Amino acid sequence: MGANASNYPHSCSPRVGGNSQAQQTFIGTSSYSQQGYGCESKLYSLDHGHEKPQDKKKRTSGLATLKKKFIKRRKSNRSADHAKQMRELLSGWDVRDVNALVEEYEGTSALKELSLQASLARPEARTLQKDMADLYEYKYCTDVDLIFQETCFPVHRAILAARCPFFKTLLSSSPEYGAEIIMDINTAGIDMPMFSALLHYLYTGEFGMEDSRFQNVDILVQLSEEFGTPNSLDVDMRGLFDYMCYYDVVLSFSSDSELVEAFGGNQNCLDEELKAHKAVISARSPFFRNLLQRRIRTGEEITDRTLRTPTRIILDESIIPKKYAKVILHCMYTDVVDLSVLHCSPSVGSLSEVQALVAGKPNMTRAEEAMELYHIALFLEFNMLAQEETTVSRPACAAELSNSCLLPQSYI
Repeated sequence: MGANASNYPHSCSPRVGGNSQAQQTFIGTSSYSQQGYGCESKLYSLDHGHEKPQDKKKRTSGLATLKKKFIKRRKSNRSADHAKQMRELLSGWDVRDVNALVEEYEGTSALKELSLQASLARPEARTLQKDMADLYEYKYCTDVDLIFQETCFPVHRAILAARCPFFKTLLSSSPEYGAEIIMDINTAGIDMPMFSALLHYLYTGEFGMEDSRFQNVDILVQLSEEFGTPNSLDVDMRGLFDYMCYYDVVLSFSSDSELVEAFGGNQNCLDEELKAHKAVISARSPFFRNLLQRRIRTGEEITDRTLRTPTRIILDESIIPKKYAKVILHCMYTDVVDLSVLHCSPSVGSLSEVQALVAGKPNMTRAEEAMELYHIALFLEFNMLAQEETTVSRPACAAELSNSCLLPQSYI
């Protein structure tokens, strides 16, 4: 072939890389559509003749096989290093101690497999976002009504104030319970479905409808200028937990079961109270939701609304110890289990701890506290706390296991 490749309009470019001699060993051939040739271009090697695709595939597969052998050899070297470390660790051990170690490892492996199977079998726990979506849909414990285009939207004052500067200013002008506030929105093009979607966004961090208008940047900019741009749902709910603005319920603890059942009695008998919001605790826990709904049916809630006092819920400390209350509330607002608050103060005792001291029993271990908190979560029907708590408590259980067999933490 004495033709020059540049004379053809569809010729392939010479291969780049290598020396100049190698670059000149390939010449591209083009196709002539007017002469009926096919459209595929072919490469011919002057050094190796016509190389078949099968030969090229064999060379590639051979390199892949060689690469796998090197990787396998490296992995075997790592295994040998671990085996060497174990031999050095157990060199001075008695045979009975080594046998006990093997039994501990087998038990840990069985527990790990059991935990994995249990996680796959149990239903997925409801997140804060899903519970907040249900709260907006089913209107648990609403305390203010927004009127927009002659339609009433029952909402929760604390949540809107924590999520949106516009509503924080608007709701502060009508602090009374059940206030009706007429909405006057300056942004053009906002109808009732879109306003409902905006409220859904404040509750969940996501728009509740697929509307092409939300893709319009101009409308989103106007809405952000009028309502303000909220933080993420996690950040605002954490702020609501820290500052407890517009709280409307307090949790008290007592060892008197009759006092708990009557929801009243001498205030001096009650321990420290914890502030909360009915909207949040009713959304996260069916136990608290049913309790608050029962107070509404019996008329007790009307008295609290008339006196403008927060609702008091008295809990039996023999069932729900006070020291776990902040852990439970923190998880309700954030979906995070923080066990550090259990031992942050010497005053956070519980009836069970007092009974244990009187009976001469030692203090509870972290594993025992985790199990007690797990059962409390099941009692409250708060699945997120139950599942997150089991995940958080595993390091504590592993630490106790390592102490029992005198192993370094890295081997558990």
